[in-house]
Amino acid sequence: MALDSAIANRPVQAVALHYAPGGAAGGGAPKVVASGRGLIAEAIIARAKEFGVPVHESRELVAALLELDLDQSIPPALYIAVAEVLAWVYRMEHRKALPASEALNR
Repeated sequence: MALDSAIANRPVQAVALHYAPGGAAGGGAPKVVASGRGLIAEAIIARAKEFGVPVHESRELVAALLELDLDQSIPPALYIAVAEVLAWVYRMEHRKALPASEALNR
């Protein structure tokens, strides 16, 4: 029970990534564009929700990404984990764009 309460009392953490595949500004790995703990993390999450950006929860991935500097590309060791999140975001965004009857069948 002590472990559960320690986890529950941990401050909120968040990292925002930017990825632009292809194009003049694109290519390369996703970059960290915002990160923080506590009130800063809450603001990052609120801003994402305000603009309809899907918010994915992964404590382990966030902990690893918090070690990076702003505007730093993610290291190759995190490519697979971040690719899975980007695939999830892609599915979430396209699910929103589908008519309700089609979204339910996916």
